[in-house]
Amino acid sequence: MEYVEVERGSDDGLEAAARRARHAAFVRSGADWILLAHHRDDQAETLLFNLLRGTGLRGAAAMSEVNGRLLRPFLGIGRDEIVAYAKRHGLRWMEDESNADTRFSRNHLRHEVLAGLEQRFPGSSANLAAAAGRFAEAQSLLDDLALIDLGSQAPDFPVDVAALASLAEPRARNVLRYLLQRRHIGIPSEERLREALRQLTQAAPDRHPVIAFGAHRLLRRRGRVVVETDQGA
Repeated sequence: MEYVEVERGSDDGLEAAARRARHAAFVRSGADWILLAHHRDDQAETLLFNLLRGTGLRGAAAMSEVNGRLLRPFLGIGRDEIVAYAKRHGLRWMEDESNADTRFSRNHLRHEVLAGLEQRFPGSSANLAAAAGRFAEAQSLLDDLALIDLGSQAPDFPVDVAALASLAEPRARNVLRYLLQRRHIGIPSEERLREALRQLTQAAPDRHPVIAFGAHRLLRRRGRVVVETDQGA
């Protein structure tokens, strides 16, 4: 067992910092495969959490069963089923005491919101998790569409400005989202993405628009859209 230190006071909160620390430990492990115990109720919680934060379709897809060497074999099974199985077979497990602290957003959703929804609408967690699966399928189709719209261009930056400008706006934004995601760059707000697309495709030829979001910048250079990232980001 490895214990990790969690950075306190980070801009995106303690929960996000703990998630980063866990994934850093996964990277250090050197294991071929890592099985995570996320279950169907976690999937419903992740979907709701992401929607409340204003996510797009990719975030609404919540967690995937396979993500590189990370596997989540229990996403289709509810927590109650797992606990019942463990008790029947005399299995022991550890509970993270912080999971009961409703000051944290995810715990509030789990214990206050989702529990209330399940009482009022039985099966709601399973339905939310199933919806996440349908969102994942829809996102996969949009990724395929982005590749079609890129045509013979490589699926990465730089991308031809004229090719972007020739697309309907929703399809052009979909291409930008797809390329940013491939670079593991956080997607800016929809309003910011619209403005970026407008400037990149409509600015006069003698203009050189730069759209910054966080540590990243989208620029137009010699008829192509490029992305730059601050060193150390």
